[in-house]
Amino acid sequence: MNALTEKQFERYKRNILLDGVGSQGQVKLLQAKVLVVGSGGLGSPAAYYLAAAGVGNIGLVDGDRVDLSNLQRQILHTTSDLGRPKTDSARDKLTALNPDIHVICFNEWLGEDNYRDIITGFDLVVDGTDNFATRFLINRACVEQRKPYIFGGVLGYTGQVMTIIPGRGPCLACIFRDVPPESAPSCASIGVLGAVPGMIGTAEAAEAVKLILGLGEPLVGRLMTYDALTMRFYDIEIGRDQSCPICGSIS
Repeated sequence: MNALTEKQFERYKRNILLDGVGSQGQVKLLQAKVLVVGSGGLGSPAAYYLAAAGVGNIGLVDGDRVDLSNLQRQILHTTSDLGRPKTDSARDKLTALNPDIHVICFNEWLGEDNYRDIITGFDLVVDGTDNFATRFLINRACVEQRKPYIFGGVLGYTGQVMTIIPGRGPCLACIFRDVPPESAPSCASIGVLGAVPGMIGTAEAAEAVKLILGLGEPLVGRLMTYDALTMRFYDIEIGRDQSCPICGSIS
């Protein structure tokens, strides 16, 4: 695709008006391939805003089905979707919002046997997961394949976002050398305010759009933390660990 149709120009007009985007930037978005791992609390707002922005190829990875307890925060799903695969439910909402886009569903868990092959087909990865074991797999594949990885996490009233660009800044293993134990606090054990993953997933979508367009300053080497109780955002500067077993040897 080299030019926008009249309907596309109208749909994306507010994007096109922005400095640094224009028609050429919108074409870049329509050609982009973004993988969202997880179609839950983080993946829902991230994928929804990517679809709205006109990211033309969105991959969804999730082996779960919609449960009543999901609906407090997972905005791509509704009561009528209970029992459906999350990827199918999410695909229907995304394509209803924007029929321009192509949604590729992987109705399976990301694991040791498939993570490299799935990630290979995309330009960058957005983290919508809820466990560190999967995040470590994403991090490893993205470092190996030199692809950006946008990390996001939520717990209770707080959330975090960081963009990992291999060779330019720290990777996930520079911060968390080992996968936290299964007994570590989680949303399933202590809860999460539903709006918090909305804020973090939206920030992840903004980072992805910036990377596709080459705009602004990504969160490389900066862990952005959000506290809903004080309504404050603050950055934690993080340096790259040259002895990191995952990214220490790349340049």
